[in-house]
Amino acid sequence: MLLEIATTDFETTRLAVEGGADRIELCAALSEGGITTSPGILQLCRDKFSLPLYPIIRPRSGDFLYADAEFEIMKKDISFCKQIGMDGVVIGLLLPSGKIDLKRTATLIDLAYPMGVTFHRAFDRCLDPFEALEELIDLGCERILTSGQKVTAPEGINLIAQLQQTADERIIIMPGSGVRVDNIMELATKTSCIEFHTSLRDASASLMEFRHPSFKESKESYQNPSISVEAIKKMKENLSLAKREA
Repeated sequence: MLLEIATTDFETTRLAVEGGADRIELCAALSEGGITTSPGILQLCRDKFSLPLYPIIRPRSGDFLYADAEFEIMKKDISFCKQIGMDGVVIGLLLPSGKIDLKRTATLIDLAYPMGVTFHRAFDRCLDPFEALEELIDLGCERILTSGQKVTAPEGINLIAQLQQTADERIIIMPGSGVRVDNIMELATKTSCIEFHTSLRDASASLMEFRHPSFKESKESYQNPSISVEAIKKMKENLSLAKREA
């Protein structure tokens, strides 16, 4: 059983490592679904942490239909990740029809090699999840991050279980979105998946002593992103329990 944590910066990555994360998905702007983080954060995280790091390659928030210029940015970001020794990248591209953008996805997978490739929750917006599953297997993706085409994985648990059965160990199906301490055992038991994704987003109080009166109630101004180390440890414990009960 493997637990991937989505982190937003160096400090949340450090906390995720301390908590026992098995792999990190590095991204900025998690509240907008995640976009590619800065080269500085990517480089420092690679220098300081030895566990697998998979940055998201997403040039903007919004949909997963990309202009030519945005696709060029994605290629440059993947080349940088390979240059600094990242273990993999996380991508997702769709056509206007809702089908997987096979040509561009294949290009990015080839460019990323030998790094691994996760196809992210663009999958949850695709037209036919079972057709997309077979296409991503053929393209050589390592795994699919999915909430079962629902807003959260607990809501999409039935489709996730069907995808896991259909995948038949040809690709990893990784539930994500709404995965929490209190539901990860049920997700593991009912889907038979062995990898899980969560952000466990939290906040810590700023150490600023001066707080401008106009902004003293502003969370944006005086709270920083954080992750509970204890919550990660508890999720790992629950995954271990689910494995023993399987």
